[in-house]
Amino acid sequence: MTKQIWGNLPVNDVKQTIEFYTKLDFKVGENHFNGDHIASITVGDSNFVICFFPKAPFKVALNGEVADTAQGNEVMFSLSAETKAEVDEWAVKVKNIGGTVFSEPQAFHGMYGCGFADVDGHKFNVLFMG
Repeated sequence: MTKQIWGNLPVNDVKQTIEFYTKLDFKVGENHFNGDHIASITVGDSNFVICFFPKAPFKVALNGEVADTAQGNEVMFSLSAETKAEVDEWAVKVKNIGGTVFSEPQAFHGMYGCGFADVDGHKFNVLFMG
C-alpha cells in the first residue's frame, strides 16, 4: 500500500528555486540525482514534499513535454493559514522576493485567501478557512 505522496515540478534554475522557497521559510533540501542538482521543500505537519528538477531530466521522466506555465496551468497547491493576517503576510512576502500574486487577498466562498506563483510560474494558494 502507498504510504507517501509527493509532487515533482520542473524549474529553470534550481538555485533560484532554493532561494525563493528559503525566503518563504520552507525547509529546503538539496540533492543530486543522476548528476543533476535538485531541490525539495517539505510542507506542513504531514511533511508533504515537492521536488524541483531541471527541465531536461524532468522531460525525460515524463516521456513528454513540460507544461509552459506562462501559457497555462498545471496544478495548484493549497497552503493553510491560521488567520486572515497570515494570508496577507504571505502575499506581501511573495511580492517582496520576486514571486507573483495573481489573486490578491480576499474573501470568497466562506474563506479568505490569496494566490501566488513562484519564479517558474508554479501556483499556490494560501487559505484561511476559519
